[in-house]
Amino acid sequence: MAAPETTVEKRDGFQSKWGFILACIGSAVGMGNIWRFPIMVSTYGGLTFLIPYFLFVVLIGATGVIGEFALGRSASAGPIGAFGKCTEVRTGNKKPGEIIGWIPILGAMGLAIGYTVVLSWIFKYAFMSITGQLFNLGTDMGAIGGMFGATAPETASIGESVSVVLGGAGNALWLVIGLVVSLVIMALGVAGGIEKANKIMMPVLFFLFVALGIYIFTLPGSGEGYKYIFTLQPGGLANPKVWIFAFGQAFFSLSVAGNGSVIYGSYLPKNESIPSSARNVAFFDTLAAMLAALVIIPAMAAGGAELSKGGPGLMFVYLVNVLNGMPGGRIVGMIFYIAVLFAGLSSIVNLYEAPVAMLQERFKVKRVPAVAIIGVIGGIVAFLIQGYTSQWMDIVSIYICPLGAFLAGVMFFWVAGKDYVLKNVNEGSAKPIGNWFYPLAKYGYCILAIVALVAGAALGGIG
Repeated sequence: MAAPETTVEKRDGFQSKWGFILACIGSAVGMGNIWRFPIMVSTYGGLTFLIPYFLFVVLIGATGVIGEFALGRSASAGPIGAFGKCTEVRTGNKKPGEIIGWIPILGAMGLAIGYTVVLSWIFKYAFMSITGQLFNLGTDMGAIGGMFGATAPETASIGESVSVVLGGAGNALWLVIGLVVSLVIMALGVAGGIEKANKIMMPVLFFLFVALGIYIFTLPGSGEGYKYIFTLQPGGLANPKVWIFAFGQAFFSLSVAGNGSVIYGSYLPKNESIPSSARNVAFFDTLAAMLAALVIIPAMAAGGAELSKGGPGLMFVYLVNVLNGMPGGRIVGMIFYIAVLFAGLSSIVNLYEAPVAMLQERFKVKRVPAVAIIGVIGGIVAFLIQGYTSQWMDIVSIYICPLGAFLAGVMFFWVAGKDYVLKNVNEGSAKPIGNWFYPLAKYGYCILAIVALVAGAALGGIG
């Protein structure tokens, strides 16, 4: 029996350059930008952290992001088809690449499942901020912490976690709501759902963060936050951890993992410039992170709090306390959680897209059934891991995602070879990319992907 084709007969795709860019920005702008980036800026000294971070954004955006977009577009397929195309170019046999391509697919699915749980928290908090329930908690840290504990039973054992969830506690209702909204967007297609949704969500997200930033600027005490962000401590640049964590933040924020950028790149028309699109994605992703920092750090300063806690606790516990204690806190909280909701939705849609496209490409499943199958699998697993979200996300992000990025880099830059790479990177561009690109991507970027894997394993995560 003949092997299944790696592409569908009539393939959906983005209808405009900015539709593609906004969707890619949406995939990159996620929780890492909003709850982790401000922590890194605060922990490692404001501008002392930002300088290496900006350098790594430029480096990764100019190599890995361009590479993954071009890899996907070259094959008009997700990781399995794209990796297979690379080995076919080199050896005439696409099977080895297709087998390896399952690794980033599993990474995308694993991250999507973890994000499904996190998105349920965000939906709940956005709803509570709109109804005023969140503001009614006041500044009682016991009540605020208790609310988050009821939402995310992270401390339960396996048996306790399952029994709590099955008993009706946890966050099952909001998990279903968040998943259904995401799947509806995906079921409408790339152009009709993902592109249109991001054309609304991303401009609104940026507008809301700018509006919040302007308001926070007017609060007494917020100046200390800005002062901290833009203070340079030259001695801090000698600290290797500053560079390692700045690199990790840039690497993971730009979503180079061999899946999301590859699949979105596969939907990009051949006449669009990939280097130009990659620059725009890197710029706006960084802008979103900076806006989040310019909102959260000054807000914490205005509230007299230290930004010393990371992870979910920042957004769902400590920041709630600060927002509830500031003038206009209810409105600020509502705007903030709606913006975060858009960031979460755009990210999870991108993560689920790779496995959905895999079903379409490999098994000829129609769009809506493919979305339903992946959604049911993701929902069931997410339902069962509610008490283990952090551990789940750590395993996927520390090991599988950097491995996926490394494999994508090796397949494109090493296996497919220079001629194939430059042909597909330059397609649609007014002028060819500089001679610096190929050696920097082949050696520099692939080495950085190994660093992300090794350093993440050694330090318990760097992004």
